[in-house]
Amino acid sequence: MRIPTILALALGLCFITGTAGAADKIRLSDNWRVQSAAVAPEALPDSTWYNAKVPSTAMAVLMDNGVYPANLLDGNSYRNVNRSQFDSPWWWVTDFALPPLTDGQHAALELDGISYRADVYVNGKLVASDDSIMGPFRRHTIDITPYVKTENRLALKVRRAQPGEPNIGFVDWNPRPADESMGVFRPVTVHVSDRVALSSPAVKSKINKNTLGEAWLTVEATLTNTSATPVSGTLRGSFDGREIKKAVTLAPGETRTVTVTPQDAPELHVLNPRLWWCRNMGSPEMYGMQLTFTDDQGRVYDSDTVRFGIREIEDYLTSDNQRGFRLNGRPVLLRGAGWTDDIFLRNDSARNEIEATYVADMNLNTVRFENIWGTSQNIYDLCDSLGLMVLTGWSCQWEWENYIGSPCDEYGGIRTEPDMNLIDRSLGDQVAWLRNHPSIIAWFVGSDMIPRPELEQRYRRTLARLDDRPCVTAAKDMTSDISGPSGTKMAGPYDYVSPSYWYDPKAPGGNFGWNTETGIGAQMPQRESVLRMIPADSIWPVSTAYDYHCTKAKGMDNLDNLTDAINGHYGRATDFNDFIRKAELVNYEGTRTMFEAFRAGTPRATGLIQWMLNSAWPSLYWQLYDHYLVPTSAYYSVKKSNHPVQLVYDYGKHAVVAVNETAGPVSLNASLIRYRLNDSEPYTRQSVPVSVEPFTVVKVADIERPDDLDFLFLSLTDDAGREIADNFYVLTADESVNDYEHSEWYMTKPTHYASYKNLDKLAPTTVKVDSRRDGDTLHVTLANLGKTVAFFNRLAAKDSEGQLIAPAFWSDNYLTLRPGETRTVNCRLPASAPDVVLTLDGWNLAPSN
Repeated sequence: MRIPTILALALGLCFITGTAGAADKIRLSDNWRVQSAAVAPEALPDSTWYNAKVPSTAMAVLMDNGVYPANLLDGNSYRNVNRSQFDSPWWWVTDFALPPLTDGQHAALELDGISYRADVYVNGKLVASDDSIMGPFRRHTIDITPYVKTENRLALKVRRAQPGEPNIGFVDWNPRPADESMGVFRPVTVHVSDRVALSSPAVKSKINKNTLGEAWLTVEATLTNTSATPVSGTLRGSFDGREIKKAVTLAPGETRTVTVTPQDAPELHVLNPRLWWCRNMGSPEMYGMQLTFTDDQGRVYDSDTVRFGIREIEDYLTSDNQRGFRLNGRPVLLRGAGWTDDIFLRNDSARNEIEATYVADMNLNTVRFENIWGTSQNIYDLCDSLGLMVLTGWSCQWEWENYIGSPCDEYGGIRTEPDMNLIDRSLGDQVAWLRNHPSIIAWFVGSDMIPRPELEQRYRRTLARLDDRPCVTAAKDMTSDISGPSGTKMAGPYDYVSPSYWYDPKAPGGNFGWNTETGIGAQMPQRESVLRMIPADSIWPVSTAYDYHCTKAKGMDNLDNLTDAINGHYGRATDFNDFIRKAELVNYEGTRTMFEAFRAGTPRATGLIQWMLNSAWPSLYWQLYDHYLVPTSAYYSVKKSNHPVQLVYDYGKHAVVAVNETAGPVSLNASLIRYRLNDSEPYTRQSVPVSVEPFTVVKVADIERPDDLDFLFLSLTDDAGREIADNFYVLTADESVNDYEHSEWYMTKPTHYASYKNLDKLAPTTVKVDSRRDGDTLHVTLANLGKTVAFFNRLAAKDSEGQLIAPAFWSDNYLTLRPGETRTVNCRLPASAPDVVLTLDGWNLAPSN
């Protein structure tokens, strides 16, 4: 398959036709054959081998070839996968053509990611062995010039990680991959250059943070003279109608990093730059730069393309020693969630685009990659384009003995000199690979622990050489002898806490500082997804069949805490459907309040990362959308709670506050309307003008506690009466009481749950549904025809078999309507979506005839 020229240029790829050009890159992605070396001792593919693409892992190849069914991860079938088949090495073999190399040309094989180690053969010759090609986060460049011909065979003999080897890891989030992620999980490229090879290009920026009206760029690239004679030439760059150049002379075999500053090239002083901003603060502007190295006659020896953004990121410590961030000199509250790749690393560009768009659609501005995830740079490109800030770095997989498989101490499992060398080099490889992405704002070099002091020193030397972003020593509140406080907190919770917890000054995970990973635990998928993953004979009552799809962490390996919350808040579920609707309400309310509390806590609160964003397999825990790409109820409450300008009910102060995370001040009109449980008319109505500066919180009104359940409807409108944002709460007469004295590391369980049980006394109402489809958009109008609130109504777009269509981008869902209210929402569906079956279910909908 030939990649279109525009896309090839965006990827920095060229394609060889006829005689090899001076600077060509061939991406070896298609036409691979894969087989176990226990079956095929030699790299001689035949009809028994599996067809494959790269990137891929062994399990992904077997799934793609039908050895295991597409629904392997549903139910409990995955338990039966034979893991011993991956004890032997596996072959990845492909053939590629290469026009004859001219005098002075060199061919290099670039391996971006292999798990865990490999022998590399070119045309039957061992060109690198697995004592050097090892570690999933190392990147390798191998000179294959002496071995290539016009027709070539590349064979990689891949071995999986062994206990004690720092591999890709999913920690306790899900079952371990049966193959331990063994495979070629990132791109393989043949790079042809002429005398000088250009690699690791980078563009760094500093801006005038007072005026935002000028920026200073620094360009660098690594040049390697692959010839036996000195080479003189010019490093040239072109971007945005500007040209830069610098003369360079390289000795035979010399490798040098060449830097071009504004002093060398005044064109790197940019006036009125188009800055890269995160979501809500501005546009994520991107630039492209073409870099070449030419001789004095203009002959191109090598070239590359850099996609970059002009922006400046800096961190600071608050008076609480909590870390905050400024983007282009402006404070920014990190609001995001923790990403994981698929259990078999099947993250292609199409899936990545859906998931990244989901993040943006939820009004989040940050993604945390605990593990430097991604089977290519595609997910980081998407974050660049969507204005999503990225936190990336090492996982706690290497910090605990039961995950890494070797003894650990207070600094984790990277203990020996060889391991420290491997991981420091791995960090350098990853930073050099990813540093042009403006979305990346910090590197994590530890998670649950800080690095060993001598390893941290190496990390910092590596980062100082390559990059200028902040370095975060741990996700947990720890202090390094080398660099001081981490400026983070990882005090949980990871399982259910009541909404009021987040506002409680006693709560360790409450709304202050930077909570790097936290959440309410079980986040149930919609019922159609649950029916896919749980065997039909185990659906009700909740049984151990559900446990298999919880986490693998003790205490969070079942739904007991969720069930306790349902029973305490809403009353015991009577059947499966009742359990799901109450679980979804727990999820909606609990997750929304967490985000809102941190917004209401600024500037003392500096960041919040929901644990997690997504799931590596069909899961019942820690997710805003499920493995089938179906949003959970929390998706919609997160979207509402993170609207750039919003009204928030502060459970601690019993007040409504206004928050603003746009780039400028806003002046709007706030409406507060309250209904009692079965009232047809509001008993209080307030209208309050509100002005809010960026990154500030303004009190709008105090809210009296009701005698029973109360519905609070909030909205912001502009002077023309257009609604900008809305929000909704059920208020209770009592409060949850948190048992801090007996807190576990992962949760603080209430001794008393605020009671919402009278929701079951809500009178039935009728909601009329009108819909029409316009291309890929479904327009749905809901009208509450009854005399009481229509509570927690879920719209579902299904195919003819009753499965939810995914992706589905609803403008709002799980809606609550005032008596007589009409509301229109939209849903963007895949263009290929078939005829849609639209359904509506709600808490108190009258039975239909």
